Amino acid sequence: MTTIDPTMTDPTADPTADSTTAPVRAPEHPQRLSMADLAPGFYRAMRQLDAAARAGVDPTLLELVKIRASQINHCAFCIDMHTKDALAAGESVERIVQLSAWEESRHFYSPRELAALALTEAVTVLTDGFVPDEVYAEAAAHFDGTELAHLVAAITVINAWNRIAVTTRMVPGHYRPADR
Repeated sequence: MTTIDPTMTDPTADPTADSTTAPVRAPEHPQRLSMADLAPGFYRAMRQLDAAARAGVDPTLLELVKIRASQINHCAFCIDMHTKDALAAGESVERIVQLSAWEESRHFYSPRELAALALTEAVTVLTDGFVPDEVYAEAAAHFDGTELAHLVAAITVINAWNRIAVTTRMVPGHYRPADR
C-alpha cells in the first residue's frame, strides 16, 4: 500500500497551487544517513578528490559526463544536482534531455564530447567487461594525456559519488547550484 503525503494533495501546502491543478505526489523518501556528518574526514577527502579531478576538465563537458554516469547509475540526487549545475553554466535543455540517448542523438554533441560520453559509459558499466581499446583510443585522440587523466579521474569520482548518494538515499529536488 502506498502512502500519499497529505501536504502534497492540500493546495494550501503550495501557495501557487489551486485545487484543480495541484499535483498529487508520493512523499519524499528519508535520507538513510549523512556521510558529511558521520564520516566527515571521508566526505572532505571526496570533495578534495572531486576538485582535483575536475581541475583539468572543461566545466560543460564535466557536467555532461556527470549527468550521464548518474543516469546509468540511477542516481536521482546527482542527476538533479548536475542538471541544475549544467543549466546554470549555460548548457541547453535540449542537449541535457538527449543525454540518455546520446548514441542516437550524436548530432547534438561534438566529436570530443562523444568520445568523453563513450568513455564515461565504458568506465561506468565495468560489469559488462572492460574499457574497450577503441573507446579508449577515441578518447585519447581528442584529449591530451593530462586531460585524459583528469577525465578518467572525474568519471571515477562521479561513480563514487553516485554510489554514496544511492546507498544513503540522498533526496533529489532540493539542490541549488549556489549550494556547492
